[in-house]
Amino acid sequence: MEQPTNSTANVHQPSLNDQEQFRREALTELRSLGIEPYPAPTYEVNVTAKEIKEKFPSDNTLFQQVSIAGRIMSRRVMGAASFAELQDSTGRIQLYIKRDEICPDEDKTLYNRVFKKLTDIGDIVGVTGFIFVTQMGEISIHVKGFTFLSKALRPLPIVKEKDGQTFDAFADPEQRYRQRYVDLIVNPDVREIFVRRTALVNTMRSFLSEKGYLEVETPILQPLYGGAAARPFKTHHNTLDQTLYLRIANELYLKRLIVGGYDGVFEFSKDFRNEGMDRFHNPEFTQMELYVAYKDYEWMMNMVEEMVERVALALHGTTQVQVGENVIDFKRPWKRFTMFEAIEHFTGIDISTMDENELRQVALRLGVGVDKSMGKGKLIDEIFGDTCEAKLIQPTFIYNYPIEMSPLTKKHRSIEGLTERFEAICNGKELCNAYSELNDPIDQRERFMAQLELGKRGDEESMVLDEDFLRSLEFGMPPTAGLGIGIDRLTMMMTGAHSIQDVLFFPQMKSEVR
Repeated sequence: MEQPTNSTANVHQPSLNDQEQFRREALTELRSLGIEPYPAPTYEVNVTAKEIKEKFPSDNTLFQQVSIAGRIMSRRVMGAASFAELQDSTGRIQLYIKRDEICPDEDKTLYNRVFKKLTDIGDIVGVTGFIFVTQMGEISIHVKGFTFLSKALRPLPIVKEKDGQTFDAFADPEQRYRQRYVDLIVNPDVREIFVRRTALVNTMRSFLSEKGYLEVETPILQPLYGGAAARPFKTHHNTLDQTLYLRIANELYLKRLIVGGYDGVFEFSKDFRNEGMDRFHNPEFTQMELYVAYKDYEWMMNMVEEMVERVALALHGTTQVQVGENVIDFKRPWKRFTMFEAIEHFTGIDISTMDENELRQVALRLGVGVDKSMGKGKLIDEIFGDTCEAKLIQPTFIYNYPIEMSPLTKKHRSIEGLTERFEAICNGKELCNAYSELNDPIDQRERFMAQLELGKRGDEESMVLDEDFLRSLEFGMPPTAGLGIGIDRLTMMMTGAHSIQDVLFFPQMKSEVR
């Protein structure tokens, strides 16, 4: 019988530097001393570094029998006593290790050899002992027991501080994003960003659930991509022998659920767009989409203000948030411009009655890049993006978009050529997009057909025609307000992050060259 191939037989073992080689030798010696560097996973912890520092000063009788685990982040090895700094998920605390305390018998190997010679920065250990305050006034753990939990075979890039300045910080963005696990270890502020991201999502989820809306899940793999203007990623399903697409939005599926009878549905969704990457765009991103029956875009504007204000208060205790050089105030009400008002306000040009050729001339005069594939809607979008968006720092609603820009949006109830759509712009970037949803199946088909014509002109982001979605509308969808809000963008604004990569644990990057 043919034996399976050993897939690891020809795997290249990376060369080791001196520090890595030393740590592997230490690993071998630990085992020769009868110490397992990777013991069984259970280790009882009864306190955290944060709890000790917060509670011990008010009652120094607390914490006389503590058990804590974490990573060694610094060491000051001396003769019969040494200091180290242990970091757990909540912060750091100093350890005081006295040779005769952890080695009460004659054999001092645990201290003289194991701690002083074989323990390195980055190793994960468990310690037991009691809390006291040193002569320098630092709350510390007087160690009575010391246990190896995981030997680190690579050295950490340790951040050094002196006179208020930081040295040797793990600050290179490419290294940080590729090795997020290291970034989280050595840069505590990074961990806090992701704690706040979770708090942000939980606040939004609670807000929407309290209003009685149902959280749902819709397909990520879709036979047709829709709900946004973007290029998709595509794959092939072998069993079905069918091309499938990673969703660019979940809008059309959520609307089907409104057709089915739910009054309000929302989803925190991973979406995927095969487009350029920069500090505001990642091909994989998260957004929350919400659809509520019997409501319109004006109602949704008020709802967005209320929800985002609550998020700011939950994360910061105030509606004012520092974002770079700007202090953004999310307090209601937000400023409002129609799209044409905003363009006229920032350029002095009224484009509200212009045709495609006139818009193209205005774009060229303003230095806005255009090409032949762009129709009227795309030209207006480019003019607005280049001349207005970056100037909108405080939260601002831009509303009443031209019909050519909004193929899924209800026509304005009183203004010809416009739709009931808004975007919220903050710190120069789009935060959310919302509509009074188009529920006329005949009008929707005509809009899809217009998108197909744009596709023939070379617009790679034009929408495709979805017959099943049109069929669902023919069964009747009630008047509905819809919203898509970017969780990554909102997290950037609420944490002051400079780049979308800073709020994603594992942003997409080119394959690493080794």
